[in-house]
Amino acid sequence: MSAVETTRDGAVATVTLARPDELNALDRATRWELVGALRDVAADDTVRAVVLTGSGRAFCVGQDLAAVEELEHADETVAGSYNPIAQTIADMPKPVVAAVNGPAVGAGFGLVLACDLRLAAEQASFSCAFGTVGLVPDTGVSWHLVRELGYARAFALAALGRTFTAEEAEGSGLVNRVLPADELASGARDLAQLLARGPSVALALTKRQFRAVGEVSFEAALAIEARHQGAAAAHPDHVEGRTAFAEERPASWTR
Repeated sequence: MSAVETTRDGAVATVTLARPDELNALDRATRWELVGALRDVAADDTVRAVVLTGSGRAFCVGQDLAAVEELEHADETVAGSYNPIAQTIADMPKPVVAAVNGPAVGAGFGLVLACDLRLAAEQASFSCAFGTVGLVPDTGVSWHLVRELGYARAFALAALGRTFTAEEAEGSGLVNRVLPADELASGARDLAQLLARGPSVALALTKRQFRAVGEVSFEAALAIEARHQGAAAAHPDHVEGRTAFAEERPASWTR
């Protein structure tokens, strides 16, 4: 039985972690299935937006601690099969929406942070729990938390390992919106469909641009914006968007 399932609803692909009895813990096989599923939807031009979620009562509780042997050479494990997950989400030229249905812990929290937009059910919770088992944050957690929260708040989450609620995550800006549990799936689908109907080239360039500018100088960021604007303006979507605006009608973006 597959540990990761991919379903389609028009131009939206939903990738679901499917180990509910293990709270969607990530063993080596699951990690590689997840990388493969994400790479497949990234390469599929008919997919214009992606939802990442979990089955059962958890989103993902991170490393499967029953697979003790995977931590004997943890540097190789992280570099070889955790980093590719976060990198694939970041590099994917289409928006990825996290639908956090339950606890997101450790690397599972990293999966949420890697996504471009994040929705959470009311009962979802989050924990940077690496320190509770004598480990350090990975899967991009440190990168995202320091940039999104600042050093002091990020360090407190990592050092104390406190579990915090969906409402707290929304209040700190780590989650875009909190929804009742029975509305999470439809809310994520509706958001992804809205993104899928948008100008895919402009969204892809915006995603690449926003992920790049935090690492460069102001001058370099201006240059990136100019370069991407040139590409966007030269694309037929811009002509269509400009024409639709003038004609006071919805735009019909390229597919």
